[in-house]
Amino acid sequence: MSTDLIIGLTKAVLILGLLLTNTILLIWLERKLVAGMQSRVGPDRAGPFGILQTVADAIKLLLKEQILPLKADRAMYLLAPILALVPSFLIFMIIPLGPSIDLVIQGESVNVDLVGANINVGVLFFLAISSIAVYSVVLAGWSSGSKYPLLGGVRASAQMISYEAAMGLALVPVILYSGSMSMTDIVQSQSGFLSSPIPILDSIVGFIPKWNIFPQFIAFAIFFIASIAEVNRAPFDLVEAEQELVGGFHTEYSGFRFAMFFLAEYINMFNMCAITATFFLGGWLGPTFSGFLPPFISAFMPAVWLGVKTFSLLFIYVWIRATLPRLRYDQLMELGWKRLIPISLVWLLLSSIVLGVREFGLPWS
Repeated sequence: MSTDLIIGLTKAVLILGLLLTNTILLIWLERKLVAGMQSRVGPDRAGPFGILQTVADAIKLLLKEQILPLKADRAMYLLAPILALVPSFLIFMIIPLGPSIDLVIQGESVNVDLVGANINVGVLFFLAISSIAVYSVVLAGWSSGSKYPLLGGVRASAQMISYEAAMGLALVPVILYSGSMSMTDIVQSQSGFLSSPIPILDSIVGFIPKWNIFPQFIAFAIFFIASIAEVNRAPFDLVEAEQELVGGFHTEYSGFRFAMFFLAEYINMFNMCAITATFFLGGWLGPTFSGFLPPFISAFMPAVWLGVKTFSLLFIYVWIRATLPRLRYDQLMELGWKRLIPISLVWLLLSSIVLGVREFGLPWS
């Protein structure tokens, strides 16, 4: 077996295991955090601190009967959960978890990138794959043969299109600022600290990391809000508005097929936070304490820093869910089309002007 094949299969297996295990932890963490914010106990019976409650729920869903509605389009009905779950795994494949490392495989020294697929157009790949999720929602609603899931699917298509436009526009200034569409290059461009041509200011900002969140704070706010709407999280979970649509686009799904939608939602939430950390918070960049910690532990510190940044953003996701009420649908669409998209266009124009002046100088100089 070739070395490249061994590395590729190992990465795929590790990423699959990481995402599945992380989902169990994330669901438990969200339940405990929301319970604490609402003065409740949360899961505390199954396993230590209730950690096995998610495993019990997964086993219950696996053992439930698989129902196929009489009026459902069988092929599309079965395809929709797959289209929801597979892109969520593919998106995580392009997120760099750390710098490249040297390993010895089959007696051969190999330099391995700590990323599933290091492609030079990672941003375009992310936008393309994330847009596939809307097809799963629309197909699930349409193929169920019921009016309520169809309404949820139509709402999802309108919502995702509007917020994907804002999310894509928010990434353009980051691409211009970093000078690359490679996820690895975007992380590397954020290494070091800020500098200023004014000596007094340079002594102040010299302690601030050169993360994109500081020069691109408007783009970060737009991208973060759009990412919440993209994964249908509160307060943008209109496609699953129980009061209006019974249960949303997956009303007619049960058992393992419903679990696939549920799993895809939490994996996408984790992916969006990891992507946000990669674009705006320096990704895996951070001190490794190489002279203080053992070399084995120090080598894993980049992945630890990415995890800390990702779970910090996930905490904000949960905090927002426990705090804000669900928006009306007209408010949801107005925020996307009349607020985020125009602001992102103006910020793109301003960022282009600033970068142009920095690169080529003023036109009259």
